[in-house]
Amino acid sequence: MKKLSYISFISLIISSCGGGDEPIAEPQNLAPSIPNLMSPTNGKVCIDNTVVFEWEAATDPEKEVITYQIEIAKDNQFTQLVKSAESSTISQSIPLDKGITYFWRVKATDSKKLSSKYSSTFNFYTEALVTANHLPSLPTLVLPAFGSAVNAGATTLQWSATDSDPSDILTYDVYFGLDNPPTAKVVDNKTSTSVDVQTVALKRYYWKVVAKDNKGGQTIGQVWNFKTN
Repeated sequence: MKKLSYISFISLIISSCGGGDEPIAEPQNLAPSIPNLMSPTNGKVCIDNTVVFEWEAATDPEKEVITYQIEIAKDNQFTQLVKSAESSTISQSIPLDKGITYFWRVKATDSKKLSSKYSSTFNFYTEALVTANHLPSLPTLVLPAFGSAVNAGATTLQWSATDSDPSDILTYDVYFGLDNPPTAKVVDNKTSTSVDVQTVALKRYYWKVVAKDNKGGQTIGQVWNFKTN
């Protein structure tokens, strides 16, 4: 009986230690790199409304085939999407309406459908057919810095804008609040390029500026944000 138990114990050791091969895990698939935008450059005025978009090629760690997804919108949040297209090359020619400020970005996707993050966002303007009056430039953020943290209380919002028509007089509407995009207009037809607002602690605020000239032209700015301490 003891001999039989000993044999059974040895058999158990052999069966537990001499099992089959462990399954080999497949290597993890990594996303392609983020494409870098090349043309149209940020803030460019495009004379031709058939715009050629170009970007640098992304790389894939597994050397897989890469395709690109380009998005074009009328706002920097890409809620007003105008065009979404896929390309196997690093350029795409797309006809657009004249007299509009557009925003664009690109991401890369490998053959296993794993995508990079979107590139940085560039904006450009397609010049209008009638050039008797040029629209104001897209407002540029000055203060507070995009995504920065500021002390709660009185906060100064500051921006800049220009107009290529020397005789045009610019005024500004400012939208500000906790909604994204902001819908509350806090100032109307302001002639200076700053405004003071009141903020409370531990909130994220969103704001944008609409630049208007005295001939009826207007340019809607991007949505900016900051948080409070």
